[in-house]
Amino acid sequence: MKKLMNDPKQFVPEMMKGIALANPGTIKYVPEYNLVMRADAPNPNKVSIVQGSGSGHEPAHIMVVGKGMLDGACPGDVFAAPPMDYVVESSKILNSPKGILHIVNNYSGDRMSFEMATEMLDMEGVTVKTIFVDDDVAVQDSTWTVGRRGVAGNFFVIKAVGAAAEKGASLDELVELGKKVNSMVRSMGMALSGCTPPAKGKPIFSLEEDEIEMGVGIHGEPGRARKKLVSANEIADEMLEAILSDRKPIPGSDDREAPIFNAGDEVALMVNGLGGTPISELYIVYGHVHEELAKRGIKIWRSYVGEYCTSLEMAGMSITLCKVDDQLKELFMAPAEIPIRVF
Repeated sequence: MKKLMNDPKQFVPEMMKGIALANPGTIKYVPEYNLVMRADAPNPNKVSIVQGSGSGHEPAHIMVVGKGMLDGACPGDVFAAPPMDYVVESSKILNSPKGILHIVNNYSGDRMSFEMATEMLDMEGVTVKTIFVDDDVAVQDSTWTVGRRGVAGNFFVIKAVGAAAEKGASLDELVELGKKVNSMVRSMGMALSGCTPPAKGKPIFSLEEDEIEMGVGIHGEPGRARKKLVSANEIADEMLEAILSDRKPIPGSDDREAPIFNAGDEVALMVNGLGGTPISELYIVYGHVHEELAKRGIKIWRSYVGEYCTSLEMAGMSITLCKVDDQLKELFMAPAEIPIRVF
């Protein structure tokens, strides 16, 4: 294993310290609780938004703390949920008179930490509500979850509620908005290789030179199938079909379901690298998916190509579609100031 690190046990704290030092005046690091927060938080005029998950998925979520996005992020160790007391103390530090919104990816450990923390905060009179994100269509249950996983689609939830919070939206309004975005976003990933957590020292899974894992999770959880490597277009077609064929219940009906994406819809399209994939390859996938959606009458409103939710140095990618309307377009285009900078 070759990694730029010192003590594996200090991998996450040293990374978080570096983020704070690189963003003086805007980002504050609270080492006692693995908390990275806005330097100007909490703001009494807005709901505080807090995300927590395992580390190793950067830039998610500690690198999207800032105006228009998260007010704070308290991760656990690599691929590990944050301890419950970290969530409690981070939420108390960020407590606002307008309340706190927790955004939680649907993994068993994350849910447990945040649900227990919410109970503790409720007893202390802190107003907290939660949005669960479960955009992954690959599998219903996996090694780490009960139900669908929350993956790169989480960015669309964060962006929408973060922008709305800046405009003064109430906690209840943010919860409803987050649920709306989650209902309109779907993702699927695939891997060309495994990855190596710093403390483990060896890959969490391995693939032969001619193998891929379709539907892999961001912690290396098994997907739908291990298959032979085929062309980028064939891989993208299989993933896109899984996303477009996903269904949601029709309100008021017990036995009917409706497609989420239809001809005439506008969508945001994200092709997300998992940490070890050249961006040139991501654009190959993007170009094909863009054309395939156009053939189906689905218009790309905006593109997102790059690394948003990774799995350390895993080679692979995910595709995310988010159906947009006028409200979401305005929120997605609202300004944001975070440590990820574009010259």
